[in-house]
Amino acid sequence: MNEEILFNPLLPEFHADPYPFYKRLREKEPIHQSPLGFWVLTRYEDCVAVLRDQRFGREEFQQMLTAVYGDETEKPALPRSMLFRDPPDHTRLRALVSKAFTPRMIETMREHIQEIVDRLLDRVQDAGRMDVIEDLAYPLPVTVICEMLGVPVADHASIRGWSAEIARSLDAIGLPSDEGIVERGRRSRRALADYFRRLVPERRARPQNDLLSGLLAAEEHGDKLSPDEVIAMCLLLFIAGHETTVNLIGNGTLALLRHPEQLKKLRAEPSRIGNAVEELLRYDSPVQRTARITTTEVELAGQPLAKGTMVITALGAANRDPAQFADPDRLDVTRKDPRHISFGFGIHFCLGAPLARVEGQLALGTLLRRAPNLALAESKLEWRESSVLRGLKRLNVTF
Repeated sequence: MNEEILFNPLLPEFHADPYPFYKRLREKEPIHQSPLGFWVLTRYEDCVAVLRDQRFGREEFQQMLTAVYGDETEKPALPRSMLFRDPPDHTRLRALVSKAFTPRMIETMREHIQEIVDRLLDRVQDAGRMDVIEDLAYPLPVTVICEMLGVPVADHASIRGWSAEIARSLDAIGLPSDEGIVERGRRSRRALADYFRRLVPERRARPQNDLLSGLLAAEEHGDKLSPDEVIAMCLLLFIAGHETTVNLIGNGTLALLRHPEQLKKLRAEPSRIGNAVEELLRYDSPVQRTARITTTEVELAGQPLAKGTMVITALGAANRDPAQFADPDRLDVTRKDPRHISFGFGIHFCLGAPLARVEGQLALGTLLRRAPNLALAESKLEWRESSVLRGLKRLNVTF
């Protein structure tokens, strides 16, 4: 097999099923240098080592973002979000926003999230069929994050469209990409920034019981977020707050339907839903890869890497590493302690992980309870054309 095929995330067959590609790459070249210049890691141990090592940073991605989105995507230009910051800036920003996303805080939202799930399923119950993506997986996290940020219901559709275009353009960072996709992502990012730029003064003048008002008021050791930092944080929270959860619910539903024995186990013991969601996250990760850039010369598993080298940690591959997980290609909702890295690892561990877990548990658990005869209604599945975010365009089912 030639070098290009070992890791070519632009192939349609890679979008459909990246795991055979990951397996070959892990067996042949677990530390693989792409012809495009970056390195790809597929072993769990190597990925965790990079994600926990601050010599592999995020600051340098600003140059790549500028190359993709231009110098002034928003006018005036926004500061970088904490996703692309290293300590001490990252530490400061995360401290100011993390209080809203503790497991305890998210648990207080469980009852309301359950109400949203039930309301969405009520709409399709009598029809006996649904598109899991359009009818449940998308509207649930969009509604939750919009409500958290205080976005009026009338604006949900516009914001959802902008967010989808931004997420689609993520592949352009470090990989050759369609200029049309990049331009749509650029326009959508501007539109989303402008939206929150208009909303922030309203919340500052009339605070409400929402996350946006909380961000404006947040203070840690006398430090506060600037207005532009609040807007940048809103963009990050909105995109990260729903795109990945959509894929968790869609991919998780498909995996259970393709493994009826596991679906039967979960129906028999619904209390296992928490563990099942962790296994579904491991089995088909909503986020397939993340990246770092070396801030100094580094040696990784005997391979010297120069300063400024981009290293891609293939989270989806690490979650199927047989050195870490027994029989990794098998879905097992009873798997003990499936320590996946679908939410990342280290200081950039996903801030919204507690929220995604609760949304996934309630969406999947309720769907299985209310749709006892759930079945796939199509044989040909269409996956989104992204190697960063793995998810279906639609998932038609009957029940």
